[in-house]
Formats: sequence, C-alpha cells, structure tokens
Amino acid sequence: MEVLSLLPCKGCTPWQGLLLTASLLTCWHLSTAAQVTIESVPPQVVEGENVLLRANNLPENLLAFSWYKEVRNMNLRIALFALNTNQSVMGPGQSDRETVYSNGSLWLKNVTKEDTGFYTLQTVNRGGKTVSTTTTYFHVYTSLYTCGHPSPSAQPTIESVPPSVAEGGSVLLLVHNLPENLQALYWYKGVFAHKKFEVARHIRQIDSSLQGPAHSGREALFRNGSLLLHNIICKDTGFYTLRILTTDLKVEEAHVQLEVNTSVSTCSNSPTSTQVKIESVPQYVAEGKSILLLVHNLPEDLQEFYWYKSVYRTDVFKIAEYNRAIDSTIWGLAHSQREMVYTNGSLLIKDVTEKDAGLYMLETLNKDYKIEKAFVQLHVNKPVSQPLLRVIDTTVTVQSSVIFTCFSADPGISIRWIFNNQNLQLTERMSLSPQNCQLSIDPVRREDAGEYKCEVSNQVSSKTSLPVSLVVKNE
Repeated sequence: MEVLSLLPCKGCTPWQGLLLTASLLTCWHLSTAAQVTIESVPPQVVEGENVLLRANNLPENLLAFSWYKEVRNMNLRIALFALNTNQSVMGPGQSDRETVYSNGSLWLKNVTKEDTGFYTLQTVNRGGKTVSTTTTYFHVYTSLYTCGHPSPSAQPTIESVPPSVAEGGSVLLLVHNLPENLQALYWYKGVFAHKKFEVARHIRQIDSSLQGPAHSGREALFRNGSLLLHNIICKDTGFYTLRILTTDLKVEEAHVQLEVNTSVSTCSNSPTSTQVKIESVPQYVAEGKSILLLVHNLPEDLQEFYWYKSVYRTDVFKIAEYNRAIDSTIWGLAHSQREMVYTNGSLLIKDVTEKDAGLYMLETLNKDYKIEKAFVQLHVNKPVSQPLLRVIDTTVTVQSSVIFTCFSADPGISIRWIFNNQNLQLTERMSLSPQNCQLSIDPVRREDAGEYKCEVSNQVSSKTSLPVSLVVKNE
C-alpha cells in the first residue's frame, strides 16, 4: 500500500545534518504541542546486539508512517506501516532484520557497524499531509569493546611491580596483553635485543624456559611472560626489553625501566649515580599535549649532545645535535617541527601523537671525547572512550543472582564500580572478575537495588558509563 508522496521537512536545511553530532536531532512540525522523539533502547549498542528505536508522542489520526535509512532517501525506505490495515510494506532499505510496530517503533536485530547512521521516521495524516519528520543518529559500537580479553589492537606492555624497589628486595616485571598466538618470548637486560644481553627465553610449544648469557641466577621467568627478579642490586637498574615472536612470525618489542630506590640503598654512592639520566615530565602524556624529557647530570665539560628517536645512532633517527662552543643547534631528519632542545640537554616535544611513543636516546660528548648514552621511554596515551555497562535483566528477585559487565574498547585501563554515586563497597555476596570488568552479586538482597555505573581510566583520563538501575523485588 502506498500513500501520498512524503514532503520535505519544512524548516530543516541541508547543513543541519552536517552539524548533527549529538545522538538525536528532531526536526518537526505538529498540530499539537507534543514533539515526536526517538529513543534508543538500550541507549548504547554493541555489534551483534538488538535495539529498539522507540517512537514517543506519535500524533493521533494518522494514516501511515514510514522509516528511512538516512534522511528520507526514498531508495532507502525501510518500511511503510498503514495504520488502517495494520500492515507493513518493507522497502529497499530493509535487511530482513527490521520489524516495525503500530506504535511507530522500529526493532533492529543483530546490528552491525553498517547500521550506524541517520534514521528518519515520517508520519502522514488521513488527509495525506506530512505531520512530523523526526531524524535520529544511531551509533553501533565496535565489537572490540571487551571484558577480560585484550583488544586485538592492544600492544604488549610491561608494568614494574612495585614501581621502585630497594636493594635486596624483589620486583616483578608484569606483562600485559600477551598475544594468544605466542610462539616464543625473550627477555634482555638493556634496550638492545642482542644474544649476549639475553636473560631468559620461553618456548610456548614445548612449555620450556631457557636461561641466557645475562642470567644472574636471581631471575625467574613465568609462562605468562612476566619476569621476577630477586635480591635486587644497584646494577639491576635500567631498561629491560621483552621481544615477542608470534606463530605468524610477527615480532614485537616492549620495554620497561627498573628503578632502584636510592633513598634506602647504597646506589646513590655508586659511580652510576653521576651518570646522565633522563626524566619524562609528565611520566605519561595524552595525545595533543606537551612533554619534557628532562636531563639530569649533564657533564660540565660537555662539548656536544645528540638526540635520537631510537636506541640506534643513525642519521635517519637523529632529531637534533647541539654544539656548546658555538651555541648552535642543527636539526636532523627525525625533527618534526614540534621539538625544541635546551642548552641543559632537555628535549621538549609539543602536540605529541601515538607515533611519538617509544625509546629516545641522548648521546653526550665531553671535551675528552668520552661518549655517554642515556635512554628514556615516552608513554603516550589516548583519552579513554565511554564504557558500556550491561546487565541481562534490570529487574531481579531477592535471593537470585545478577552480573554486571563493563565493556571497554581501551587497553591498559583500570575499572572502578560506582553504586548510587559512591564507590561501591564490596560485601561477601559480591565478587569481581580478575580484570574487574564483571561484578557479580549472589544472592541479591533488597539493599542492592539502586543505580550502578562503571568508570574506566588510564594514566591521562577517565570516563564513566551511563547508569543502569537495578530493581529488586520480593520472591
């Protein structure tokens, strides 16, 4: 069944669609005061889920309504619903996953990324006149939103636990985001993955670990790739490198710096205490911000210094070189117009990007032509995206169980749970999954009713999910 041609929405200009960044834009003209609105239920949807685009305040005395993909593109009409016959006619824009209801709502099953875009609901009265046109923007979040499993794009990282260790203590170099298709991994003392610096290796297929030439008898390698060091001494200070080999022969490297707490050790009296050191200020930087690689203990008899975006002394990686005698800076091939060097050896990088992350080397040359090298790791983080909070049923009975899941697309995050706008206080009936992304309550009690949210954060930002209200009823 067809109705009269649907008229353009009066008052809507083409540029309004370009400016539409919020989740909902309504362009309407009604004979009543009420506006037609479209509500996404749930408000956030991940690939593979179902969603209801619920129509609210539908006008009375309607003949029909139509749903369109995009802004009233006749070639992309999803369906037309005739209210006098209570029948729908599917259009060329449908994908066999849509259902329209007599209340004006549209049901989408098993959504995909291709479903992202504008959806328009248009109503026509019994006189064939367009009564309202309402457009909403619907976004499908990628299936990379995960709980408990690293995103496929997540890079291996290493965390020093604790961040600083005293002489005689122990430290765990904890590996995160190890690939599932791991073939072998290798640990090295320093920034170079050379055989003579190898501490240990682990071969996944035979589940065997082997010690390398740099093994001191105080290291233990675990199957998850983490390296434990016992009875720390001053010489353990510095960088460690993890090289990962996957079954598809892809090689990845990650670095971590082990810091020995000099305030409670004799390391401050060792010759290494006067060596050139570099401090990253701040330690973690967000994309678009600036970071200072602050140099300490620069030689007084300095002649020249060189900065490299690598651990290798190669012209292609050279950012800058400075000559103290003539107070001159020469920029290298790796200079991006965002770096600035200071006479104290420090390097400022502005408007950092993810590509700036990695190891940097400072090479100094004194008047006796002695060369000294120092390294620093630059950590760049993207601001986290808003997490998605999911629960199978928001209405449960006393003595039943409920599981909340916090989905995030960001790697290397921490998760905090919030109940009624306060930090959730765990009880003996509550438990968290190993990555804190699932909250289980078993059994449920009346006092568990309320508003739940989860917050994800990294070193530079945090975001909180939309709230989910839990209703608890008596049996």
